[in-house]
Amino acid sequence: MELFKNLTVLSLEQATVAPYLTYRLAQDGMNVVRLEHPVYGDPNRFIGENVLDEKRMNSYFLCINSGKKALSLNMADTQGQEIFKKLIKELDVDIFITNQLPKNYEKLGMAYNIIKEVKPDIIWLGLTGFGPDSNEGAYDPILQARSGLMELTGEADEDPQVLGIPLPDMGTSEHGYGLLMKALFKRAATGEGTRIDLSMFESSVSWLTVPIALSESFGANISRRGNTHEFFSPVSVFKTSNGFVYLAVGNDKQWNNMVSQDMFKSLAKDEYKNNQGRIADVTNLNNAINAITGKHTSEEIIELFNSITVPISKIKNVNEVVEDPLVARRILTSTDPKTGTKITLAPPPNMTPFLEESDRKLSFPPRFGEQNQEIYGNLLGYDEATLTEFKEKGIF
Repeated sequence: MELFKNLTVLSLEQATVAPYLTYRLAQDGMNVVRLEHPVYGDPNRFIGENVLDEKRMNSYFLCINSGKKALSLNMADTQGQEIFKKLIKELDVDIFITNQLPKNYEKLGMAYNIIKEVKPDIIWLGLTGFGPDSNEGAYDPILQARSGLMELTGEADEDPQVLGIPLPDMGTSEHGYGLLMKALFKRAATGEGTRIDLSMFESSVSWLTVPIALSESFGANISRRGNTHEFFSPVSVFKTSNGFVYLAVGNDKQWNNMVSQDMFKSLAKDEYKNNQGRIADVTNLNNAINAITGKHTSEEIIELFNSITVPISKIKNVNEVVEDPLVARRILTSTDPKTGTKITLAPPPNMTPFLEESDRKLSFPPRFGEQNQEIYGNLLGYDEATLTEFKEKGIF
């Protein structure tokens, strides 16, 4: 969509929450420029395997930084802050994003009131752990622990477990994406910019819809329950002769369809006719189902349940997920023009016009300061002597 191609995003970003958000914006075709400190850079550049055999381009960094450009800039330096203001103006920045601590907003010259003086209609987004009044550090697992997500994950009689994906990071990014779209709509309608402060903690807690409502309103004790569901049964992981499946019987009609099959007729008991009865005896029921499914292959079990329209799935590993026809047709790729290395990227939540036009290909994740010459030299007009001077001073 041409509308998004005309938008520019400047982001002082590192780690995951801001980079994943700008990655999503790049998938819309926006011009995304990431800023990094000229010495330290994004710590995620050093995480994972050194797959390209060069510094600051390790595998973990490559996952969510395709489709972007990269600049290095010391914004703690007075000259760096002047260059930053020039970037805002000359790049005609529409959206500024940062996941720096709030105490650094003024110190680094990137507070909303400062940028607004340069670009009155700027959309400014500050991503923080616990809100703009807190400078408490926050990593994803800490947020999982504090928000209750970890308490809800794992087996009932075992330790709490961290989620398999960083939901506080990526969930906050998705909430940020929605807020930015609202701000763009507001600007289109009124011409006004917006300051957005988004807390990763508040974002994470917002996912606790059922747990909070039931525990606070009706005194329910909501905690981790393993693979089962506290309101529906049978809903769990079941072992087969060659793997595992997840079965989800969501109502009494589906249960009746299940026990009408020869394989499960032994479970057609009066006490199991209603979901409440099945929940009351969930452990014994699940053991009985496991005794049956364990004698058959996953493929046989899946074929049976698909035939009676009861939701079921093989529990797939990541490579199997990528091979799923619904996933394979939406997988993204990015190829390094320097080494020829091709990386396979997760599909977007929805296929954007930009990705369709580009045949689902994004530019390779940018090397550290890769666009310094292009933007500082060609766009801002600094000559070679000045660029060399700035580099020697540690500004770039």
